Amino acid sequence: MTTLLLILAVPTLILTAVTWMMYPAAILGEMRQRPRPLYGTHTKVSIIIPAYNEEVVLGACLRSILATGWRRLEVIVVDDGSTDATAAVAAPFTSDPRVTFLSKTNGGKGSALNLGIAHATGEILIFVDADGLFTSTTIPELLAGFRHPGVGAVCGNDQPVNITGPLTALLALMTHVGTGMTRRALALLGMLPIVAGNSGAFRADAVRRVGGFREDTLGEDLELTWRIHFAGWDVEFAPHALVLAEVPATLPALWKQRVRWQRGLIQTARIHRSRLTSPWRRPIDAYLPINLFSLLVAPVLQVVTLAVWAVAALSGAAPHWMNVLVGAGLVVALAVTVLSLILDRAWRDLRLLPALPLWLPFSWMMSAATVRAIWLEIRGKASEWNKLERTGVHTVPLPPAAVERETM
Repeated sequence: MTTLLLILAVPTLILTAVTWMMYPAAILGEMRQRPRPLYGTHTKVSIIIPAYNEEVVLGACLRSILATGWRRLEVIVVDDGSTDATAAVAAPFTSDPRVTFLSKTNGGKGSALNLGIAHATGEILIFVDADGLFTSTTIPELLAGFRHPGVGAVCGNDQPVNITGPLTALLALMTHVGTGMTRRALALLGMLPIVAGNSGAFRADAVRRVGGFREDTLGEDLELTWRIHFAGWDVEFAPHALVLAEVPATLPALWKQRVRWQRGLIQTARIHRSRLTSPWRRPIDAYLPINLFSLLVAPVLQVVTLAVWAVAALSGAAPHWMNVLVGAGLVVALAVTVLSLILDRAWRDLRLLPALPLWLPFSWMMSAATVRAIWLEIRGKASEWNKLERTGVHTVPLPPAAVERETM
């Protein structure tokens, strides 16, 4: 039993070591001198918002974007067959010449984004979900990420707005680790695998050259980023380009979201399986197998390890070193989280550290979600819009315009 547990634990230990190697890269990424921006206030920016039943949050999203004051701005809302008052919420904003409202029959997020792209006239396309809130510096910080002409896409930084309890507090901490720190390192190494759909900017010509979004996957943002890489473009990270948005506030909502994300990853890997088995051409090619192992294989091993450990514990045969390993994992998680908060200069979120012990059951739940996603893909269950149900709850300071009363 002890030998089996040790064998199962080895991959996790190796991945932990690889992760630790990223921290110096994250620090170096933060220290990089910002070059003279390629794009300035003269650049026309098209912001595309796919919307499906977003009446609760769309108004605040639009107000925050329009209040940025960007000189050459185009905002395109694509209503993908909503059955609520999304269109009514958007209607007053269309009196602003910067705002275009498009309506279509329900076809999924990818098709909504592609319709927006077809109507966009900006040099830079920014994609944001309907609950995203911009600050006054979101757009210029995203554009500053285009460090040289070879950059095709820039990923922004998420910040949760609905920290209402231990779960959302933990997710806020995980955002600093998974987004703020890890993406700094991966961008420096040329290995950033995703530009998140809620906070990403792309060169319009790069998106059109690779054919826009696929409409048959749950991971349309991930899959597009891979194609941007494969087409020879670099992908950067803009840590100070903040987009405030909701995170799941309940376990069922979190489960649903993470199963969807994992299914999107599996679908993307299946689409590009020939590239994954080809000789390496770019840094991203070396990283993707590691990324897939850590996100798809390691979680399955963790579920098996947990089951074996439970049997061993009930029989009194659980090795002492397993308890030590769990304790060491929590210490590492604390160190990583604090470093991530420092890099993001998120001093206010230090108050959320008491939620960190939830990281262990959270990790187990995410591993179970991966197993569920694999099972659904094996069964061939159809993909569909499976977005987070928005609440409109905000517990952190918001951009002033996002909370103003509508006067249109």
